Amino acid sequence: MELTIEDIGRVRKLILNRPEFMNAFNNALYKAVHESLKQAEQDAGVAVVLLTGAGRAFSAGQDLTEMQRMLDGGGDTYQFPGFLAQLTTFRKPLIAAVNGVGVGIGMTMLAHCDLVLMSSTARLRTPFPQLGLAPEAGSSGLFPLRMGWQNAAHTLLSGKWLSAQDAHEAGYVWKICEPEQLIEQALAVATDIAANPIPSLIATKELMLAGGRLAVAKESHARELEAYKDLVGAPANREAIAAFFERREPDFSKVSGA
Repeated sequence: MELTIEDIGRVRKLILNRPEFMNAFNNALYKAVHESLKQAEQDAGVAVVLLTGAGRAFSAGQDLTEMQRMLDGGGDTYQFPGFLAQLTTFRKPLIAAVNGVGVGIGMTMLAHCDLVLMSSTARLRTPFPQLGLAPEAGSSGLFPLRMGWQNAAHTLLSGKWLSAQDAHEAGYVWKICEPEQLIEQALAVATDIAANPIPSLIATKELMLAGGRLAVAKESHARELEAYKDLVGAPANREAIAAFFERREPDFSKVSGA
């Protein structure tokens, strides 16, 4: 089961549950989160959704084995678009408890969450340059909006790790917690919010989205899709994925124009 679902009062807890793959997103997990968010949005008994990961990772990002199959012309219909559309427009409060590493979509999806609590030992990274790719999930617009231009530029252009303290100081993370207290504190915040009338929570969230984040997310993602048409499957991207499976550093010096 890729996703574990637990109701705690009016809080629905979603746990990314591929710990043996560090909760990397494959099609099944994209679909499961998409459907679960949709169900939570429609469920009159759910006021808040709390998202976290099982094991030592929040999410290691895209499952590169599945990406390789897609590059080779195999695999099922890509479930990422439906997942992102639901995440972007989700009408109820969404809280993330980042229990471990968040890489790629494991970091960019946090920009769509309303509150992010993070373990003091967790780290975040967007290694798009190292994969021969560009930002995704609207992060090219949402990161500057949330972190400021320079923090966003360094995060996206370098692809280097951000500690919990770095992410907090940049404004990307709301609160840092000790690892053993993370879920307890995140659940306490979620429960406190969930005690309020759901129509009020939905109206507030929709007003905040209409204030700019929703438009920025959609417009940025549309531009990113155009960039990905040229980058996915291009020589630099293929070299990066080959290097991953061969357990070596990518050598972009042999890629023309890289």
